[in-house]
Amino acid sequence: MFVFRGRPKPHYFLTLLSGLVESLFFSGVAYGWASLVFVLKADGYFAAYCVNSTSGNDYVVQTGTVMQSGNHSRTYTRDCTGQDEQFSLVMCVALISNTVIRFPVGYVFDRFGTTATRLISILLYTTGTLLITLLSEETALFLYPAMTCIMISGMILHTTNVQVGNLFHFYRSTIITVYNGAFDSSAVVFLIVKVLHERGVSLYWSFFFLTSCTIIPLLRTVLLMPRGHIPYPLPDTYTYGVRCSRGREEDNNMKKNVTDQKEDRKDTEEVATFRSCVISWLFLWHLVWVVIILFCQFIFLSNVNSMLSRLANNDQTVVSHYTNAFALTQLCSVLFAPVNGLIMDRNRKKPLALGETRREADLHSSCLSLFLTALQCFLLCVCFTCPVLHLQYFTFILQVINSSFFYGSHQAFISMAFPMSHFGKMSGIAMSLSAVGLLFQVPILHLVQHQLHGNPLYVNIGVTFLSLFAFIHPIHVKLYCRKLAKQRPEKTQKTVKATSVL
Repeated sequence: MFVFRGRPKPHYFLTLLSGLVESLFFSGVAYGWASLVFVLKADGYFAAYCVNSTSGNDYVVQTGTVMQSGNHSRTYTRDCTGQDEQFSLVMCVALISNTVIRFPVGYVFDRFGTTATRLISILLYTTGTLLITLLSEETALFLYPAMTCIMISGMILHTTNVQVGNLFHFYRSTIITVYNGAFDSSAVVFLIVKVLHERGVSLYWSFFFLTSCTIIPLLRTVLLMPRGHIPYPLPDTYTYGVRCSRGREEDNNMKKNVTDQKEDRKDTEEVATFRSCVISWLFLWHLVWVVIILFCQFIFLSNVNSMLSRLANNDQTVVSHYTNAFALTQLCSVLFAPVNGLIMDRNRKKPLALGETRREADLHSSCLSLFLTALQCFLLCVCFTCPVLHLQYFTFILQVINSSFFYGSHQAFISMAFPMSHFGKMSGIAMSLSAVGLLFQVPILHLVQHQLHGNPLYVNIGVTFLSLFAFIHPIHVKLYCRKLAKQRPEKTQKTVKATSVL
């Protein structure tokens, strides 16, 4: 067992840095789906859904043969709308499954601790990557469970890594957002797979290598992560890591530390019940914020490849260029994300006002972050709605910034507004309930492909108007903080009177 006196300790920094590496290469790889789709199309997966069609000089889905007869010409084309729909559905199913399972995962994390939760994640990741090594044109349906397993496993790893921020009090939110940035940047893994595929490396060998790399999170689980949880606030005597042989006295000290930690929590905060947290307006408006932003993000991610193909008239060279640009932009997420953390931590070193609690100060600091995240989501929807190919560079940047801000703001807000003993459940139930809204993606995708002939303009306009409702949450938090500030003088006066009587 690693034991250090004073904070922060070298072991903490090792945990922080190794978690950053893990997040960069494992947690959010599924969000590089646009790069993987390009490879899957090149290898002919779901090609059976392409059908032959004829047209005059209309939009050509894939290159065909022009046949002339008199003064007329017809172009024989391959309509691959059905193939695009299948790839969109793979991502849609994975995203919805990921959100649905978040609450059970949060419960397991709160109930059984870090080690058990991470082992489930590693098993899912291994299953997903192995399924992709078994892919063929006949077994393309394996993509559904494979991508679902990879996406869920990444989110579980990320959830366990968020608690590392508790080791660094003054930079807690900053570290959470850095991990969220690394989570988004890990989409570059599928870009590497795409680049290697263009140079002759098969999908099988790329994912076989990714499967073998699961030894990295497994070793980190054993050596650099706690079996239980990292508490907040952090006791000075807190220890974690590899379990070496130790005496009974040290065991007793560890048990005493856990007991003291629980007593400190009881003394420093009124621990609300899980039910009271869920039915509070603070959580309900946060849930609306989560659902709207996730819905807008996932509509974009599910349709980005088909959108690029449509705007580029299916010129695969152009599509490949923009796909690479999107993946490289996602890599920069780790650079954007700390800005959000610094926004939320900007007042942490300032002394509290008379009667002000740390929770109140943190919530007040989160208002700006929540507002900026909603604003980014609105601008993303506006840019995505405009059918201008060159504008999509800016859309990519907005998507990456918004994604890094969203996950950091969501998890930091949950940790600020509600007791840490409910963190996994509260964070998970928000994501799980958002799946109800995300289910609407399936009929929307069907509407776009079959009724709107692949043109999502009207749907995107509706999504843009929907994104405006995300601004309600930061406004409500601001009003909530003002209400607490107005109550503060009364509480202070009562405390002073009680002290004078004593």
